[in-house]
Amino acid sequence: MDTTATLGKLYQARFDDLKSLAQEHNLPKTGPVETLRARLIRHLIFPDWDFSPAGLRSIANSDLGDILGAFGIKKSGSIKARRRRLFLHLNHDPKSLAVEKLDDMTRDELHGMCKDLELPLSGNKQTLLARVAGVLASQENAWGKVKKSLRRPKGPVNIPAVSGPPSIESEVSVEDTVSTFVDEHEGGWTYEEETALRETLADVGHDISSSVVDAVVEGGLRGDDERSSPVPPMIQHAVGTETYSLETETALMELRERAAEIKAFARDYLMVSSTTNQEDMNAFIQSLRQQGFATDLPPVHQAIATMIMELDYQVRNETSAATALPQSWSEREALRRFEEVRSTLRDRLENILALHASDVVKARMAFEEEGRNLNLDLRVPSVSGRLHALFDLHIEITESQALHDPIVQRRQRMMRILHRGAVHMQENERMTIDRLERNIASFEELVQTILEAGENGFDEAQQALVIRFLESKGYEVNTSTLRPRILACAGIIGAEMGYLSPSEIPRIAPGVLVTETEVDAIVSELKSLAASFKPEPTTEPDADAEVAESVAEASDSVSRVRKKIDRVDELLNRLNG
Repeated sequence: MDTTATLGKLYQARFDDLKSLAQEHNLPKTGPVETLRARLIRHLIFPDWDFSPAGLRSIANSDLGDILGAFGIKKSGSIKARRRRLFLHLNHDPKSLAVEKLDDMTRDELHGMCKDLELPLSGNKQTLLARVAGVLASQENAWGKVKKSLRRPKGPVNIPAVSGPPSIESEVSVEDTVSTFVDEHEGGWTYEEETALRETLADVGHDISSSVVDAVVEGGLRGDDERSSPVPPMIQHAVGTETYSLETETALMELRERAAEIKAFARDYLMVSSTTNQEDMNAFIQSLRQQGFATDLPPVHQAIATMIMELDYQVRNETSAATALPQSWSEREALRRFEEVRSTLRDRLENILALHASDVVKARMAFEEEGRNLNLDLRVPSVSGRLHALFDLHIEITESQALHDPIVQRRQRMMRILHRGAVHMQENERMTIDRLERNIASFEELVQTILEAGENGFDEAQQALVIRFLESKGYEVNTSTLRPRILACAGIIGAEMGYLSPSEIPRIAPGVLVTETEVDAIVSELKSLAASFKPEPTTEPDADAEVAESVAEASDSVSRVRKKIDRVDELLNRLNG
């Protein structure tokens, strides 16, 4: 059986057939169906190939496409993306290696994954998790399952041969390519240009990971220059860093300077959401643009996401450490210091909340700074967790008190009156209401002053004084829509302050004081009444008959008209309340 037929059989085989094939070739039968299929293709089609992490890095880019095609998965992408995709397909199952399950892995496991996937190895668990999650997201639906179009292969499948050591011709070709590159860049070259050269060599079939080829490239790039000049022609950059534009670097510097503010915003976000909700997290990061952060730049967006994920990990540690016993002498002493200054923190927190009543983020940052001034070690999760728990408790207490504050309840009642039916108002009227809402305290002082000066309650003169004063300050309130609402709000203020009785509160524009059902009944009755007044079409009677009937029906007509007029009067009385 040729290779194409074997692949076709493996593509179409069911789970039981794959188990039988694995048993025939003394291979393990464990794992899901696609894992078993990849294992059989690996041992039957590529028996001489080394698909270990080190062996994958030695495979030429020109061969990777054919190998990925033989396994039945996506072939496009860069050489690094191809190697990662092949490694995942051969060693993992997409259902067990999902993004949402990465949090269950230990740091050592994530470190090993980063090493196999050719990712940076520095950072804490959350940083490593974010790197692995990024690779899985970019490779989503590209591995773990044979493409449906390959279930019945139509043409022969190209299986590359195992590459041996580079020949003399290939070395000469590498030298020519490198020398041409050096001639074209006599003034020097950047790291990115040198990387592009190596990728070009890999695309034409050279194994750039080979020590022989690498020696030829290094000798061609730097051999003569090192002997002639101690300064290499390549424009060097720090290892592991990326070069950004001046705008991006400035935004990142500002981000680092305002890291405490970012963490304060992120703590409020993590109280109601999590880092696993990608849509919510992206929306939160985009909202930080209103605070002056350039979140539209991808490096800034990624940096903020990393900070949030690290803070999420820290918050979890704080939550678990808040109820656990101290694990070291230094943690015990830090907790003892916190308990000593708890009362001081509680007293100063009230002042901090009063200074930043409208900005919880600034209040949290000020409270953290107060804790540092009291020599608290906020690097300890148990101390940091207790500090922020104390702040959150006071915030909840303050919000609860505000809900039961009579002033707040009075203003809420006034806002309901002002904003009732605001969608049907004109734009200038809505702007006036918004402006009045922002200055509601001044409006209360105005009404209180007018009521204190008056002696006869809230009469027409005082009502006109309120309207004229507001007009003098630029409020367009003397309209049929706003005037009764303003006066009603003024009456509410006077009633709650004891200047007026509830019956003296001006009523909003008197309208129909009946329910909708009653309105429909009244409208129907009015229609029937109007129809009754219409003259009935009759034939013209004889003169004698008209004279005879007029005398007989005179009294009946008078009484009927009187009854109709009485019904009209009754309806008008109902409409007027």
